[in-house]
Amino acid sequence: MNVITTFNTKRREKQIKHERSLLKELSIQLLSKSVQKYFGGIRMQGGVFLQQGLEEGCYDVAIEAYLLGAQFSRFAGLQEEKRQIQARCEKEMKHLIDTLFNFWLYWGKIGEEIVFSDSLHISCEGFIEYWWNEGFTKADKRRKMRLH
Repeated sequence: MNVITTFNTKRREKQIKHERSLLKELSIQLLSKSVQKYFGGIRMQGGVFLQQGLEEGCYDVAIEAYLLGAQFSRFAGLQEEKRQIQARCEKEMKHLIDTLFNFWLYWGKIGEEIVFSDSLHISCEGFIEYWWNEGFTKADKRRKMRLH
């Protein structure tokens, strides 16, 4: 008897294996430093548990952006420019930026939300772009070294 597997199952297994190998290179310290860099100046009310929850939420979105950049790095092998590749996933990046922004607005309990909303949105954009670029760069290096 043969085991019947579908193409989608095999593709998903390969994708999971690739993502795991990329995530091994990611550390909590890097994530923590980037959260402090982009969101460290925002004052929050609520205490330590809320701050940890916000930081962990940022980690989740950063990992998603990292994996998105890694996924789209395959187009670098086709000699496309980074700008063009980033334009391909503009919709997904906008979704991640909006998700992070709304997460901060909901849980951050920022005193004057109207004043901080523009600077917060800019911080969210920078954070997502930073992690997208990190994922893109790491996956491109792995592809060039044929570690994928």
